[in-house]
Amino acid sequence: MIFTFLIAMLVIISVATVVQNIQIVPQGYAFVLERLGAYKETWDVGLHIKIPFIETVVRKMSLKEQVIEFEPQAVITKDNVLIKIDTVMYYLIADTKRYAYGVENPIFAIEKITETTLRSIVGDMEFEHILTSRENINSRLQEAVDTASDNWGIKLVRAEIRNVIAPDEIRNALEKQMQAERQKRATILTAEGAKQSAILTAEGNKEAERDAQILRAEAVKKSRIIEAEGQALAIAKIQEVASKGSKEFLAIRGLEALENAANGQATKIIIPAEMQGIASISAVLKEIMS
Repeated sequence: MIFTFLIAMLVIISVATVVQNIQIVPQGYAFVLERLGAYKETWDVGLHIKIPFIETVVRKMSLKEQVIEFEPQAVITKDNVLIKIDTVMYYLIADTKRYAYGVENPIFAIEKITETTLRSIVGDMEFEHILTSRENINSRLQEAVDTASDNWGIKLVRAEIRNVIAPDEIRNALEKQMQAERQKRATILTAEGAKQSAILTAEGNKEAERDAQILRAEAVKKSRIIEAEGQALAIAKIQEVASKGSKEFLAIRGLEALENAANGQATKIIIPAEMQGIASISAVLKEIMS
């Protein structure tokens, strides 16, 4: 009876021990296994069994991309402006063995290397240049920290400056400068608008004057055409009468000759009998004018 009980207890303990030493590694994680205190291997995703009392899982680490936010750090620029900069790091574990054994506290090590690198970069730059060169600073910071953290099994994905905190007097000066720049841009835009308006007005006046000149020229042209048509009609009438060889036409020509003669030095004019038919001349004139 006692023997059976002992066997049952032994079986239960054995099963419990086996179950306890079964390890399931989930997706996105890795387990570091030691045997008798020395590194044995790294378990990837799946089911694993370790030897009781000999093998131990000493580190469970996430292989996902992780984020570290550092507190604002005081740094001095090249032009002796004391500012505070806080940074954000995005990293992932690239080598589990190095991450487990390369440094005692990898995150603390990254923070310190970030501080020293940031001081070195910012110390060579003036304050205004820092405000406009964040991408350059981020790139240099990432390159330097990634190189240093490679020995710790860490891959730095990117580094970013989140805030640049300047003293109050510097911020006030920057605000005034920005207001002056905005006012300057507004003045330039207003002047450009007035200039464009003046140009458009001048072009409109010029075009209106050109149109008026065209209309006047058209009116003069039409007037001359009408006058020429009237003269042509009168000449046609005269030619028609002249072609008939009428006495009236001869009388008119005679009157023109008398008029020319009257303008000269002659004091006496003798009118031929053929030209005394004033009624006939009047009739001819009416015919021509009609």
